Amino acid sequence: MLVIISRSEIPAQGKYSSSQLRYAFVYVAVTFAVLLILNLYCSAVSQELFYKSKETSMIEKCHLAADEIANLEVLNVSTVADVVGQMVSLKVTRLIVTDHTAAVLYDSSGASVFALLPEILRALEGNDVFYSQYHDGVIQSHAATPIVSYGVTSGCVYMMEYDTAQGSLIKSLQSTVLRITLVLEIGLIFFSLVFSKSYSHRISQIMSSIRIIQKGDYSHKMKLGGRDELAFLGDEFNDLTEKLQTSEQKRSRFVSDASHELKTPLASIKLLTDSILQNDMDMDTVREFVGDIGNEADRLNRTTEKLLSLTRVNGQIVDECEIINMAPTVQRVVRMLSGIAGQNRITIETDLSQDSPVLILEDDLYQIAFNLVENGIKYNVPGGKLVVRLLRQDDNAILQVSDTGMGIPEDCLAHIFERFYRVDKARSRATGGSGLGLAIVHAIVQRNRGEISVTTELGKGSVFTVTFPIFETEVDDE
Repeated sequence: MLVIISRSEIPAQGKYSSSQLRYAFVYVAVTFAVLLILNLYCSAVSQELFYKSKETSMIEKCHLAADEIANLEVLNVSTVADVVGQMVSLKVTRLIVTDHTAAVLYDSSGASVFALLPEILRALEGNDVFYSQYHDGVIQSHAATPIVSYGVTSGCVYMMEYDTAQGSLIKSLQSTVLRITLVLEIGLIFFSLVFSKSYSHRISQIMSSIRIIQKGDYSHKMKLGGRDELAFLGDEFNDLTEKLQTSEQKRSRFVSDASHELKTPLASIKLLTDSILQNDMDMDTVREFVGDIGNEADRLNRTTEKLLSLTRVNGQIVDECEIINMAPTVQRVVRMLSGIAGQNRITIETDLSQDSPVLILEDDLYQIAFNLVENGIKYNVPGGKLVVRLLRQDDNAILQVSDTGMGIPEDCLAHIFERFYRVDKARSRATGGSGLGLAIVHAIVQRNRGEISVTTELGKGSVFTVTFPIFETEVDDE
């Protein structure tokens, strides 16, 4: 593929342009060499065909003359001249007839007494001889054959022919092949230039798009057109920019939300401390303000811990899992949170009879169950109920947490696993929620090859379902 790029399209890195020019030169050189070899091959084959045809024709003429002369009783100058004179079909440039000593009996040019040509000497040894060469539109052919009379070589017939007709034909054929070769090479270079111009333009579009993305404009889309590899690359590039844009939006939102979440308790602490310092207060009021500062510090600490936990979850690779039963860990979580449930007048019911072994770190399972149960308590109604079940369905182990809260609006379902997203912001702040619990659960579940889903009904509650593949342990019977 020939690639030529204009000076205005040359990238800043010179190595790209030099590589393209080098590949272009190699491509042109290779195609030219191939066409040249084909040209030489065609010329050689055509000459060989003409030589074969000429050899057959001249050897037949020599045999015809030798057979007629071999019938003579006496082989001398006059008898040979009479026979040759009667053979009007022998149209050659020069004809020589010799006896067995190479003495010339007949020479159409009249110039020789003894003919010691290599062709004649080899013919006197009993061989048919042919030699031909082409030069500048002329084929010069030499043929000789012995005259055999009664089984004895009595002389030879030598013919030489200058053929300009067939020579001109060879020259014309070679010229035609050369012209075709040159036209093909010129056409190949022309179409390669046209193609490479289009190709280079598309490469330039890719480079320009990369530079735009490097500057941070992730909304940029590449439009290459076509159905080749570059078009596929353009589609993949656009998919990548969409993911980058989404990631950048999430990052910006995360930074904004994190800043807001951290700024709120800090602002409260600053306000409370300023109030203590700038006002004369009795000790009871100071203790109340200091207690509020402690609460805001605890809130700040919880948010920071959850951010760190989420970061660890997203960056951690699970490489040391264990096969554990789910029931003991879930039971421990319920026991840990039963006090908070009692304070909120929430009744917790458990059904852990369908326990199953799963491949997961116990800490991960604990954190999943803890966050789901804690959310079920926080966002339930006073006097409500929370049901924690373990189910087994086909080859899947299921953890299900159902509450009797207010439910989740349909337009919020797609966002509940996002960081800092809250369905009811006012209630979340009142209960100390940071909007990170479900994001942590979602990240841990995905990391452990599981799935999480939620079904909800406004005014009746929500059901969170976590599914993991079952890992049965094999016990050898002894």
